[in-house]
Amino acid sequence: MSNAFTIEDLKYKYPDNKEDVLKGISFDVKEGEIFGLLGPSGAGKSTTQKVLTKLLDSYRGNISYFGRDLRSLGNEFYEDVGVGFEMPVHFAKLTGMENMKFFSSFYKRKGDLKMLMERVGLWEHRDIKVADYSKGMKVRLNFVRAMLNEPKVLFLDEVTNGLDPKNARIIKDMISEYRAAGGTVFLTTHLMNDVEQLCDRVAFCVEGGLYEISAPRDLKIKYGRRELKVEYRGDKGTETQIYPMDAIGRNKEFLEVLETKDIETIHSGETSMEDIFIIVTGASLL
Repeated sequence: MSNAFTIEDLKYKYPDNKEDVLKGISFDVKEGEIFGLLGPSGAGKSTTQKVLTKLLDSYRGNISYFGRDLRSLGNEFYEDVGVGFEMPVHFAKLTGMENMKFFSSFYKRKGDLKMLMERVGLWEHRDIKVADYSKGMKVRLNFVRAMLNEPKVLFLDEVTNGLDPKNARIIKDMISEYRAAGGTVFLTTHLMNDVEQLCDRVAFCVEGGLYEISAPRDLKIKYGRRELKVEYRGDKGTETQIYPMDAIGRNKEFLEVLETKDIETIHSGETSMEDIFIIVTGASLL
């Protein structure tokens, strides 16, 4: 598997800042994976995304895109990428369809607009002005916009923020299908459910540095506790016991509880991505 992006010692400083926002980060995004960049506000996530999408070019370090120096690429780069920013940007006085046709006109490669809008539940609303769309409708239209050119790489920022669970599931299913077809996704989000359900690997961005680049599953094992919590119905109501996971199959007390008690729940000591986020970044999700 080749790398879609290879980033080496990336540094960036905004003109009015005294210090670098990105302080020499290095990582890669593999072709055909969903890579999540997580971190508190102001950590450098958006700056990283803007550099990788060529919105900021005065960076130091090296970035290659499928083996080519990112600096050497011209407008052909934008034929390859789709971008969905956190705040949807549309022309409010135009209809949803008029917006999509306008943005689609920028690209040589055209996606199936009708299929995309039907999939996110907007086809029947295509002739309504975007000014009259709800927040969730604008978010879904923003995703359609990112997919208009059948991109090779998809950049998504808080892609399901503001969506109800049903529509969030539709978007996540479409992202998973895109990845299964060979697409590459660079995702930034504060929604840890999205991370667990979508990402192959994640990295935590903290004060311009990167930490713990790994698969969510591996992080949950690393930061979790090797134990099982068993809740069962006892004489005085629900009772709880915790057992070490090592040699659990030979733990006589645990096996006796399974055989003799009315079990209500069993949980491993696996920690949540929210807890890992707080541990690694030292920050709250709020």
